[in-house]
Amino acid sequence: MSRLVAVAPVVPDHVYAQAEITAEIGPLLAPSPARRALLDRFHGASGVRTRHFALPLEKYAALTSFDQGNDLFISIGAELAERALRTALDAAGLEPSDVDFVLFTSVTGISAPSIDSLLVERVGLRRDVKRLPSFGLGCVAGAAGLARVHDYLVGHPHDVAVLLSVELCSLTIQHGDDSTANLVSSGLFGDGAAAVVMVGAERAREADASAGGVPVGVDVVGTRSAVYADSAATLGWDIGGSGFRIVLGAGLADVVEEHLAGDVAALLDAHGLAHADVGSWVGHAGGPRILEAAQRALGLADGALDRSWSSLARRGNLSSASVLHVLADTLADGAPSPGEPAVLFAFGPGVSAELVLLRGAGTENPSC
Repeated sequence: MSRLVAVAPVVPDHVYAQAEITAEIGPLLAPSPARRALLDRFHGASGVRTRHFALPLEKYAALTSFDQGNDLFISIGAELAERALRTALDAAGLEPSDVDFVLFTSVTGISAPSIDSLLVERVGLRRDVKRLPSFGLGCVAGAAGLARVHDYLVGHPHDVAVLLSVELCSLTIQHGDDSTANLVSSGLFGDGAAAVVMVGAERAREADASAGGVPVGVDVVGTRSAVYADSAATLGWDIGGSGFRIVLGAGLADVVEEHLAGDVAALLDAHGLAHADVGSWVGHAGGPRILEAAQRALGLADGALDRSWSSLARRGNLSSASVLHVLADTLADGAPSPGEPAVLFAFGPGVSAELVLLRGAGTENPSC
């Protein structure tokens, strides 16, 4: 077992209505009237009302090279990562020097040294902090990051660990790319970051004792990973001279609908639980078709994924940070309650899936 003690979602300050974005970005991608009309239709059907961008909207016309975008990813991404990390540590009542392990993930920019290493100086992390930067997991990385930090803490029960996600999707803009995949994605993805502070079981017990025996947080009790056959070309990047060009196949929702229920059932069964035991569903806000496919696959009642729909409308799809923002909204609503199971899930290139079984801290459940 490990325990999640704080989540800090952050977004850039530049926020725009979807219609503003469509009007400004549309001509950069699709000068043809016919393709522009298609872009307008995709943007209108995206389920997105507002998005936060790394830059003022008028700056994207001049953002024409991978070099420019990646330099901005490093500078702005480091600022967002620092803000998220400081906020999460403050919420957890911890100091930067308490952190033993950092897992950093992004799929919208690259750097060496990685952004997490820059935070050692900026935030005051220990010189011997263990770090693991990750690239390539895409939208699944928020859930996969929680799972891998959990794995680390199972082996290091006295440690404090942090998951950091930074995604600046807008900086991957592809001028003149009027492919259907790019038109769809240009109306869907936004910019954001998140930090999650987790502790090992012994550290959690010590914190409970010092708090008078009242547990605070959410326990991570199990995970499940999957890579689905014959789906590698469905989602990802085509990386070339212009940077990151989206690969987005029409069959992604079908893959989700075919496999999600079986994976959830396997995860729950491994911990002696059934579908009816789950009180909260924390789904990656991947887009309308993904959320609809997840609801059908799991047989969920209307409203079960409302937090995911709300996050999509307010922020767009934040790639790996998306499910962490939904998790923060879930915790802010007081869910899951003590002892109540919750399932967090996300999907990414592969096509891959990651599921995390959570339980509200406070009531022991031996089956978990």
